[in-house]
Amino acid sequence: MKGMKRYLRLYRVLVTQFLKTIMQSRVDFLIGLLGFFFTQIMGIAFLYLVFQQIPNLKGWTLDQLIFIYGFAQIPRGIDHLLTDNIWLVSYRLVINGDFDRYMLRPMNIFFQVIAEKLQPDALGELLVGTILVVRSLGKGIVLVDALHIVLFFVSIFAGALIYTSIKLFFASLAFWVKVSGPFLQVAYEMADFAKYPTEIYARGIRFLITWVVPFAFVAYLPASFFLKGDASAWIIAIECGIALVFWWIAYALFQYGTHIYESAGN
Repeated sequence: MKGMKRYLRLYRVLVTQFLKTIMQSRVDFLIGLLGFFFTQIMGIAFLYLVFQQIPNLKGWTLDQLIFIYGFAQIPRGIDHLLTDNIWLVSYRLVINGDFDRYMLRPMNIFFQVIAEKLQPDALGELLVGTILVVRSLGKGIVLVDALHIVLFFVSIFAGALIYTSIKLFFASLAFWVKVSGPFLQVAYEMADFAKYPTEIYARGIRFLITWVVPFAFVAYLPASFFLKGDASAWIIAIECGIALVFWWIAYALFQYGTHIYESAGN
C-alpha cells in the first residue's frame, strides 16, 4: 500500500511537469487535438455515406453502428492518453540506447515509460466517443439499467487494458528485433475492423480480430451487449478475462525483455 501511494505521488509529479511543458506550446496542443477530432468525424461521415447506399448492414442500423463507433473510441482514447509512450519503445528507445535511463532508476520500468508523458491528442477521441454514446442514449437504442451502467464502465477499462496489452506485447519485441514499430503498427490498425459488426468479414478475419488480436472485444462484441437484449453479460466477463490474460502475457514479455536488454553500445 505504501508503495502504491509512492507511485501515485510520483505519477502526479511527473504528469504535472509534462502538462507544464505542453502549456508552453498551446497552439501545437490545440492543433493536435483538433486533428484527432476531425479524423473521428471523417470516420462517422464514412458511415453516413455507406448508409446512403444501403438501409442496413447485416441487420445493423446506422444509429447502432454509430454507437459501436463511439463506444470503440473511449477505451482507445484512454489507452492513447495514458500509455502512448509505449510506441517509443518499439521505434526508438531500445535501438538508440535511450532505454538505459529507465534501467538506472530505482523504479518500476513500465511505470517510468508510461508516466513520462501523456498524449493530449487523445482527448479528441474521448470527446467524440462520449458525444456519440450520449447521442445513442438520446435515441433510446441503448439498454440502461444498473447492471448495464456498471458493466459499461467495466467494459471500457477492460477494453483499454486490451489496447495497452497488445501495444506492449508488440513494442516489447524490440528487445529482440530492435525496431518492432512496423509490427505494432500493423497490429494496432486492426482495431479499425472492430468498429463494425464482425459478421461482415470473412471467417479468417473474424477469428483474427476476436482471438489473436482481440480488438473485437473492445468494440463490437461488448457494444452489442448494450444494444441488444439477446446478448449475454458473459461477453463482458470474457472481455475481462481476455484483458487479464493478454496483460499478463504482454507484461511478462516486457519484463523478460528488460532482463536481456543490451544498451546501444553493446
